[in-house]
Parts: sequence; C-alpha cells; structure tokens
Amino acid sequence: MNYILELTPARARTYTRFVRSVLDYIEAYPKPTIGVVGGVAVGGALELLLALDLVIASTEARFGLTELNVGLVPGGGGSQRLPRFVGFRKAKEMIFTGGLISAQEALDIGLVNRVVPKEALTEEVEKLCERIKQKSPTGLKLSKEAINQGLYRNLREGLRVENRIYPSVAASSEAKERIRAFFEKRKEKGSTT
Repeated sequence: MNYILELTPARARTYTRFVRSVLDYIEAYPKPTIGVVGGVAVGGALELLLALDLVIASTEARFGLTELNVGLVPGGGGSQRLPRFVGFRKAKEMIFTGGLISAQEALDIGLVNRVVPKEALTEEVEKLCERIKQKSPTGLKLSKEAINQGLYRNLREGLRVENRIYPSVAASSEAKERIRAFFEKRKEKGSTT
C-alpha cells in the first residue's frame, strides 16, 4: 500500500491506465473467464471480478467497493462496471457506504452466478467448465463479443452487432455439423466430449 502514498497525479494516471488496460484485456479475452471467491473480494479484487464472465462464490464470500473508506474512489472501472451489473442505485449504495454484501445478496443482485458451500467450490467450477467446454469455441467467442459490445451500446446498436455476428456462425461448417448431430441425436464429428 505504500505505493499509493507516493502517487503523484501523473503516476496515478499511469497506474489507472495500466489497471484499466489489464481489466479491459481480461474482459475482451476471447474465451470465457471464471472467477472463484472463497473469502472477501473488495476494491481491486471486486473490479477484477467485474471484468470476468462468470463468478462462483462460497457462502462465506463477501463483496464491496471499499475505496471511500480510505479516502479513495474506485480506480479500476468499478464505478462504471458495477452499475451495469447491479443497477445504479445499488452501485451507489455499495460505493458510497463502502460496506460489504453477503454472497447471497451478491447472487440476488446479479453480481455472482452461483453460491455454493466452500467445500463445493472446486467441484462446481469443474462442472461449469465441463458444460462450457462442450460448446462451440467459435460460438462462445462470438457470443462473448456480442454481449460485451452490446453492453456499451444502446439496444439498436447491440442488435446490429448480433446481426453482424450471427450469419458468419450460422453458415460455418462447425455449426452445421453440430446442428446435424443434434437432429440425428449423436455427438458431432471430431467431438472429444
């Protein structure tokens, strides 16, 4: 934490640009990303989770953007990403109070996808990964691209993104083989699952 005490405005700008570039890279990474929280995720840890695609938490997990508690503000995208997940009022409450929310509340407001007992975290992540691995790699990549691009656009622009992506996937040999396999009630050719 000493580095924060030594930040000048110029260093702070460099630091936040670096953090943002890392989190933007993670958010745009072409494969699904999954976060696992067994304890407390506050500040930058929560901002990292906001850049991931899916999050599984233990029942003991707690979440918060606590920067205001020490005189700071979110600097890794939390003030922008959190409202998109939980709504503006809840994001303002979390940021303004600097309090922690429970795993159950995080689930209820859409901050995490699943809550399981701590001893079941690994098994739950493995099951989720196994389900995702069975999907089309191209379809996963392009679905993530459409969702992420739509998140920062209005509905009409987001629908244009989807309409641009869909034809290339629908016309692909991979999709056609998967559709044939579905109708013929068999695994697709080349499947390892």
